[in-house]
Amino acid sequence: MTVTQRRGRKIMMTPEELDAFLAAERTCRVATVSADGAPHVSPLWFAWDGTSLWLYSLTRSLRWAQLRRDGRVAVVVDAGHEYDELRGAELSGTVESVGEVPRTGAPHEELTAVERLFARKYFGIDELPHDGRHAWLRLTPDAVRSWDFRKLPGVRGA
Repeated sequence: MTVTQRRGRKIMMTPEELDAFLAAERTCRVATVSADGAPHVSPLWFAWDGTSLWLYSLTRSLRWAQLRRDGRVAVVVDAGHEYDELRGAELSGTVESVGEVPRTGAPHEELTAVERLFARKYFGIDELPHDGRHAWLRLTPDAVRSWDFRKLPGVRGA
């Protein structure tokens, strides 16, 4: 993973801050590109395993169709209401599907830990129920940009 930001290094999250932030936040915004180049952004739940962002997407969605055609993606996770609370991260790269499509729960070694993490985060259970409508996309980011305005000098908490 490459940190590509040159400006804003003062407000960039440390790797530990980024891991904690991505583990705690619940909704990301996934940006895809249509065949004609038009952008499309949609909200989605996700899991972060410390290396990859795992997206659990409906397989009959516009997002899924666009990512199967062109796997390039940018994902934003952000939080805060007031200016001095704003923080977030943009992760970009190419997604790949992992497991069967759609996911029915067949044993898959790569998905065991991710599905447990996702089930605990969103449902408070240890085993993810499979509905035969979703599948997994893994984004191991090529680039990460982050910000935490709480680190700005003169801002409360800094």
